[in-house]
Amino acid sequence: MDIYHGWCDLKPGVRDIDFADAFTRYMELLEGEGVIEGWRLTRKKLGLGPRELGEFHFMIEVTDMTQLDSAFNWVATRAEPVEVEHHGVNSLVRNIQFALYRDFPDPVREKGEERF
Repeated sequence: MDIYHGWCDLKPGVRDIDFADAFTRYMELLEGEGVIEGWRLTRKKLGLGPRELGEFHFMIEVTDMTQLDSAFNWVATRAEPVEVEHHGVNSLVRNIQFALYRDFPDPVREKGEERF
């Protein structure tokens, strides 16, 4: 499983619940289309976390890079219904950063003698 991470802050004046609702609609659309496997939205608690990472953190799970590429390609069409949901989230956030992680060890990793 590959996990696409994002961290962001909200633009001034954006209500946290409005962002959460918009993000949920967007992720449910992607999941319903089968271009992602799952997702999660979290928020810093007690202000704990690196300052350079945003207040909100999301994780989007995909089976592999092919599925992630399919998700990006669908969103990139800017066609309805995905465009309205994508814009609905992007218009609310700032300071966004992304990362891509994978389960480890990978299922394709050879087991055996470790080399240093």
